[in-house]
Amino acid sequence: MSHRAQVWVALWIVYIVWGSTYLGIELAGETIPAVFGAGVRFTLVGLIVFGLVLWRRGLAALKVRRAELASAALIGLLLPGANSILFITEQKVPIGLTSLIIASVPLWVLLFRLAAGERPDRIASLGLLVGFAGIVLLVRPGGGSGPLGYLLLTVLAAISWAFGSFLSPRIPVPKDALVATGYETLIGGLVLTVIGLATTSASELDPSGWSTRSVFGLVYLILVGSVVGYTAYAWLLANAPIAQVSTYAYVNPVIAIALGVIVLDETITARIIAGAVLILIAVAIVVRRESESGELVGPDGHPAELAPARRT
Repeated sequence: MSHRAQVWVALWIVYIVWGSTYLGIELAGETIPAVFGAGVRFTLVGLIVFGLVLWRRGLAALKVRRAELASAALIGLLLPGANSILFITEQKVPIGLTSLIIASVPLWVLLFRLAAGERPDRIASLGLLVGFAGIVLLVRPGGGSGPLGYLLLTVLAAISWAFGSFLSPRIPVPKDALVATGYETLIGGLVLTVIGLATTSASELDPSGWSTRSVFGLVYLILVGSVVGYTAYAWLLANAPIAQVSTYAYVNPVIAIALGVIVLDETITARIIAGAVLILIAVAIVVRRESESGELVGPDGHPAELAPARRT
């Protein structure tokens, strides 16, 4: 297989796998307690990542400075914490709509950059306004898109995701991306698991009450969404132009919307279409302009700071 063909295979793995994680979250959250389920997911992902690091590089690779560990813990609370919110909101908000709101992460990151005194490209800043118009359209009360409180919680998840992505290249996280991912997911997962155990009744934590499709959803998120998706993404970062890799930012919502219609019988309204057009155009503008200026990848090698945060 040619290098170009390998790149496109990896891209489509990321497109489909990360686009389908919204469906996995919806299925898992049907009967598995939300915070606990998210905690189990990220705890196991962290252990898998650490296992890979130990196998490939040995115990010494896991040694980090205290400042790096503290930074990893902060990012771990922001990113998995945002994901745990989706376990809750997707029971009330269509996954297609959820994916569009989360697709706005690059816009929120750009807003954080502006607030920090940075001066991004003017055209990218114009895209910011277009994108936020799309968000307002999607979360405006009425239209059968879901309860306003749950829509706003989804926006909060996007903001948390964006803040974690914004901070990641600016604080001393471990330099090795795989090690950083391991600490972030493990710490975030353990905190969520403890919170989930403390706030959930014993009957809800009884696995006999979990449906087969919820268990499938959780296993899919761990093994396919995280391990397969991140492996393909990491390979792409090393073997393809970042502008091409970042196209997943506006392809994933299309996959999520299609799966919502096919699997969950969700309805695509004119309002969702209009909001989707505005947000995806805005994200395409921001990602392309910022990738051209070299702003998309942080020095830690993590997925681009203006692309939606890691789907680990």
